[in-house]
Amino acid sequence: MIDRPACYPSPAATPLPLLDVLTSPVPPGRFDSPVDERHVLCLHLGAPVPVSYRAGRAERQGVRLHGQFCVVPGGSSTRWTMSQPATSLLLRLAPAHLRATAHEMGPGAGSFDLAPAIHIRDPQIERIGWMMQAEEHAGSPGGRLFADSLASALAVRLVALQSRITNPPPALALPAWRLRRVIEYIDAHLDQELTLAELAAVAEFSPSHFKALFKQAVGVPVHRFVLERRVERARLRLLEGKQSITEIALEAGFAHPSHMARWMRRLLGLGPSQIRG
Repeated sequence: MIDRPACYPSPAATPLPLLDVLTSPVPPGRFDSPVDERHVLCLHLGAPVPVSYRAGRAERQGVRLHGQFCVVPGGSSTRWTMSQPATSLLLRLAPAHLRATAHEMGPGAGSFDLAPAIHIRDPQIERIGWMMQAEEHAGSPGGRLFADSLASALAVRLVALQSRITNPPPALALPAWRLRRVIEYIDAHLDQELTLAELAAVAEFSPSHFKALFKQAVGVPVHRFVLERRVERARLRLLEGKQSITEIALEAGFAHPSHMARWMRRLLGLGPSQIRG
């Protein structure tokens, strides 16, 4: 039996994010996936790998294909026998967030309990996985808010796949006075690490409900809106010419000047030095 992979961290005492990502090696031979308190989706990376896996008391054969995933509910483990080394992209989702999302999606999912699943292919979940992987490789320029937004999208999709709900009811727009309160809060805290739960609390909605209402009201996801406000704050400070680029990046809420420069070029077509003149 293989021990817990060195790259797979032990359970942390600090509060965990709604969703995080981890690239983990899967050794050859018999392997029990580490038990995690969160729900884990294991997306296979790379070439096909013949495997056997235990589902209940039955040992079954299969082939892991790039982009396919298995679902390991929180507190459980999956036993694999790998014919050769492999790599998995692990998406780890907070169970409480999934339960809250299921409750809001309607009575058909109110008592939703995530079931284990093997060799699933779903384009939406794959896309979330690749976005989380790209965000991690880029140094997480989108911050917690971007990951929180993807957590909500992943939770909605998992509930839709494993419940009777296929078409969630359309979201209404966030009321104008609540929207104004949220935007004022964002502007006052741009230099801080904002989270979806934090902004939802300002609007007095649950995170998944707030996410849909906000996008309906302004036309873009909340993490994109915050990013645009940060770029605009940085642009104005650069035009004032009173602070260094590093100081401006921190005040606008970017983790690093290079993150600020990247998003300014993407949204404005100009870098900091060009804007400053």
